[in-house]
Amino acid sequence: MIDDLIKSIKKNEGFVEHVYKDSKGLDTIGYGILMPITEHEASLLLRYRLNNKIKTLQDAKPSIISFPDEVQKVLYEMAYQLGVDGLLAFKNTWNFLEDWEFEKASVEMLDSKWAKIDSPSRAKELSNSMKRAI
Repeated sequence: MIDDLIKSIKKNEGFVEHVYKDSKGLDTIGYGILMPITEHEASLLLRYRLNNKIKTLQDAKPSIISFPDEVQKVLYEMAYQLGVDGLLAFKNTWNFLEDWEFEKASVEMLDSKWAKIDSPSRAKELSNSMKRAI
């Protein structure tokens, strides 16, 4: 029953990938989901998207699962923030990671626009976490 109900709602609501005003002028997204969303809903979406990033990164870099947990956590958080392609662009960092030189990788992470301009505090925190994995 729930699958039929979801199919009907999807058909009748239609999907919009960005925030829009519904017929009453209320901020809405997706399949008629009114904004704001609850913290619980945001947590569900975070978990779903994070799991997708983890799988995509593991598919692109299968060796990641052999890294210490702390290193994996850093890389998964970076993938969440930057996207997997954005993280994969850290070529020098990956070279060090593949040689298990986590301290050098942690330093190399900071030689980026991400660390210098976009998210300096977060980059420093994640770099320090990577160093602790040694």
